[in-house]
Amino acid sequence: MIRLIPVLVLTAISLQLLEAQNQPANNSAIYRSVVRIAVDTINPDYQTPWNSGQFGGGIGTGFIVGKNQILTNAHVASNQNRILVTVHGSSKKYPAKVDFIAHDCDLALLSLEDFSDFKDFPIFSFGDTPQLESEVTVIGYPVGGSRLSVTKGIVSRIDFQPYSHSRADSHLIVQIDAAINPGNSGGPVVQNGKVVGVAFQGLRQADNTGYIIPTPVINRFMKDITDGSYDQYAELGISDFPLYNPAMRKALGLPNDDKGILITRVTPTSSADGILKSGDVLISLDGQTIDSAGQVMIDGEKVDLAEIVERKFSGDQVAARVIREGVSLDFDIKIKPLPAARMYSIRYEAKPRYVVFAGLVFQPLDTNLFAASKFTDVTVRRLYTDYVSKGIFTEKKDIIILTQIQPDSVTSQMDDFTGLAVEKINGISVTSLSQAQELLNKENPPEFHTIELYGANRPLVIPSAEVEAANRRVQASYGISKLHNLEE
Repeated sequence: MIRLIPVLVLTAISLQLLEAQNQPANNSAIYRSVVRIAVDTINPDYQTPWNSGQFGGGIGTGFIVGKNQILTNAHVASNQNRILVTVHGSSKKYPAKVDFIAHDCDLALLSLEDFSDFKDFPIFSFGDTPQLESEVTVIGYPVGGSRLSVTKGIVSRIDFQPYSHSRADSHLIVQIDAAINPGNSGGPVVQNGKVVGVAFQGLRQADNTGYIIPTPVINRFMKDITDGSYDQYAELGISDFPLYNPAMRKALGLPNDDKGILITRVTPTSSADGILKSGDVLISLDGQTIDSAGQVMIDGEKVDLAEIVERKFSGDQVAARVIREGVSLDFDIKIKPLPAARMYSIRYEAKPRYVVFAGLVFQPLDTNLFAASKFTDVTVRRLYTDYVSKGIFTEKKDIIILTQIQPDSVTSQMDDFTGLAVEKINGISVTSLSQAQELLNKENPPEFHTIELYGANRPLVIPSAEVEAANRRVQASYGISKLHNLEE
């Protein structure tokens, strides 16, 4: 399995700002605008969700892109408790804060509490996506170092690949043959005096292979936040299948011209829902012909068709041409985000949600919980996998899992039920964590609380009269300060 890892990237710097003053390039002046970022973090603990979390920290790189604006990676600033910035050649530490953070594209914009010492520093601007075989420069702060390090590399690939920070998002990516060391991220990659990307992740299985976030992704982030908030990416909401096979193309009534992909599924409530259909052959988006591998030509390079939607914003339209039962049809699709898809993204800057009830611990299923608990139950894994594609989210806001059973007299002989999904509480189908909390804490509860789990051979039965005492015992025994957290 190929593993991409976020890394602290050495940053590369641009001379460009000095052009307005007709001053010659001066590396010392440029280096001032590449900063070292030290971050103290509090990382949520999904196995003991009532605790404050685990303390940690790391070092990253950032660079000045505007007045009191420092661009870096989201994974540098994630779960931050304190951020301190230092300048090349100085030991002074400047407190900073996160103004905007985009976990889906691994970018963040910081500002300093006091920018006055930086007001005369050069400001970087951005160029175009670098071409294949062209040279770029990467500059930043290696792991454990306090001085800048400079590397050069050649652009070896431009592709549409996963971003490891969220574990769920894919965007345009540029591969270079310069080493990007683990523990270094957020620095600019420079070509011809302009920033052409932000270095952000490496490949463990290969030497001298690094990845940078190219300017189309950066420019979209910077434009998105101009209204004061980050709105995330919009999605078309389709699953597709390549049409290489001549026999399959013939069966669909298509010429053997290497054009078009088969739409296999349209996600409920998505942008394409009610417009495109399973079985349609998607021929083009916004006038860009789609080949049989699902790629389009943009800026002289073949990239995934999703790149067309990637560069748009919620509310924009995309023109789609499909062949449906032999007839060519044109549609204008208004695109929007698909919030349910965030189920598959790692969550940051958020405390785990949970409910503790007489020693039973209930948590909503998401990727953080899945990674922490490594569920093996087939039904749980199916609910997770099918949550978006099969529209489970339209019926259940949350998939509730019984993650732990804290030992107590009320919960004895129940250990075999951990790791299963909750189907019903007191005969009512469970659709969210807040609803589960309400069902378990009614003012006039039934004599026995009955909790049914998917795949269990019997329900869990808790005497209502013993719940309050059990809660007190469990809180005292396991240091649980609060029996629930329902906030997103």
